[in-house]
Amino acid sequence: MNSQILEAQVRECFGRVVYSHKTHEKCADRLQSRLKHIKLGQIALSALTTGGLLTVVFGDPEVSKVAAVISALFSTVLLGLNAYTKDFDPGQVAQEHKGIADRLWVVRERYFSLLTDISGGLISDDEVRNLRDELQDETASIYEAAPRTFAAGYLDAQKALKVNEDLTFSDEEIDQFLPDSLKRGSNG
Repeated sequence: MNSQILEAQVRECFGRVVYSHKTHEKCADRLQSRLKHIKLGQIALSALTTGGLLTVVFGDPEVSKVAAVISALFSTVLLGLNAYTKDFDPGQVAQEHKGIADRLWVVRERYFSLLTDISGGLISDDEVRNLRDELQDETASIYEAAPRTFAAGYLDAQKALKVNEDLTFSDEEIDQFLPDSLKRGSNG
């Protein structure tokens, strides 16, 4: 009975790490997308401001006034966007999330291997406890260095794991990666 309780706890820890890993991946994806939009916005606003200023300098005086006002508005929005990115770099934070996800992937795979060993009866309860404690300590140190995740990233992770089944493979999918001698179809 104690082995079942221990296995249940390891499974719970595994599940939390799976979600954390995927959430950090999805947060990184969202931040990269935000950065892309910010950069495109900066380019567009710069082009519009420059175009308006060229109209002011070389254009019809009647149109120049309107162009000056519009250029000033675009320039102001660009200034706000630049001020936002001065103190918050979505690209840097995305890299931090990706680094955490990479580290959590290793922990996730170690938990998976531990569960395999437990299920196969290849490991004693004492060994399970020791490995579980090591993994929990490693996970805690990773979380200490992690940037905060956000709700949209978690929801993306939830969809990826539950709906899109990101971490599951059919036997046929796995067989595609293996030589014929290791395929289930040729051995079964």
